[in-house]
Amino acid sequence: MFSKINKVFLTLVATAVMLGSLILMAATRPTKEIMVDQCSITNTTFEGGEKLVYKMYYNLGLLWVPAGEVIFQVIESDNQYELKAIGKTSSSYEKIFKVNDYFYSKVDKNTLLPSNFVRIVEEGKYRLYDSIAFDQQKNVAVSYHGKTRKTASQQTHQLNQCMQDMVSNIYFMRNLETSDMKKGDKIPVKMFFDKAVYPIQVTYGGKYKKEIKALGQYNTIMMIPDVVEGNVFKKGDHMSIWVSDDRNRVPLMIESPLSVGSVKAVLKSHSGLKYSLDSKIND
Repeated sequence: MFSKINKVFLTLVATAVMLGSLILMAATRPTKEIMVDQCSITNTTFEGGEKLVYKMYYNLGLLWVPAGEVIFQVIESDNQYELKAIGKTSSSYEKIFKVNDYFYSKVDKNTLLPSNFVRIVEEGKYRLYDSIAFDQQKNVAVSYHGKTRKTASQQTHQLNQCMQDMVSNIYFMRNLETSDMKKGDKIPVKMFFDKAVYPIQVTYGGKYKKEIKALGQYNTIMMIPDVVEGNVFKKGDHMSIWVSDDRNRVPLMIESPLSVGSVKAVLKSHSGLKYSLDSKIND
């Protein structure tokens, strides 16, 4: 059970969080698919020094069991952002199933397109090393993929468009501005990892007042990304993501079903935000 919980949690962090970060407005027309330009975007939502800490819980009825944590950090230089995410199980669960995962992306400050991506996975006895060098002008990605860095094999991949990775897409999507959205509209997004392009569709679910554990009540936007059926998710599963309805566009809570109960990633703390978290509802 703990193996599956942690795999879901890391999937949430690596894929779902990045898809929930949109500020969207309702309109009066039939739902539609919204196309986005993945090749360039102006960053208005985050800056160097931002740090977001998420806590993962296994939820069974009214019982919330803490099981892990993920920390996102932004480091800024003259021309680039270094984006880091580190996911670990709680110390009390390490003897049951230990997770120590590292995600890294280096992106251009002007376009938010990645030039380098690294993912190092340590989950129980499972190991994975996935490093990618992107040439965005030539639409080429060179990956080094294997159990470890020493055993990773090199492969060149021809892409048909500009491409995001698992981490850069979080920050890219936080900056999308769409003014013609209605509940039910769908946003197709793509990212490259594990030697393949993964297309995922996100549905806009509307605006809600949401109670976030230990943080209070917030004005939020709900997003519902499709998930890839496999060893973590079964057919028909859907994630729910609640995003702060303010200029930061920070994912506040993510929930995904399990065969018994559900798993939740909840914002535990934040620092270095570009703006105040105005979506919080004061008592």
